Amino acid sequence: MAKTVPTEASVEAYMAALPDAERRADCAALVAMMERATGHPARMWGPGIVGFDRYAYKYDSGHSGESCVVGFSSRKPDLSIYLVPAAPGQDALLAKLGKHKMGKSCLSVRRLADVDLDVLQQLVADSVTETRKRHA
Repeated sequence: MAKTVPTEASVEAYMAALPDAERRADCAALVAMMERATGHPARMWGPGIVGFDRYAYKYDSGHSGESCVVGFSSRKPDLSIYLVPAAPGQDALLAKLGKHKMGKSCLSVRRLADVDLDVLQQLVADSVTETRKRHA
């Protein structure tokens, strides 16, 4: 059973509880960016992920579940931004993004001031498009 499922917890309360004003502002900017990209409101997924929209998946192993199309979490010390892995053009955009680390599907940035917001917006929009294409 997946632990990260949509909940009725308040996104506003999650963000208000963040101790740093800059981090709260960055999270508010990510909410606006991801709502624009998905056309869906923010929703808590588990206790610590702010997610947008949803899709169902099923692996060859038979494991299936549901996840948010894009999302983020405020972690120490970085913001974790959840994107689809290996979207077309993703590497070229990451090269222009600014200071970041990229895992398989987790983009980590210390603060939004460290990155080009237009490039980040494109990464998010491309991830939404690719996720919907892969899981249509």
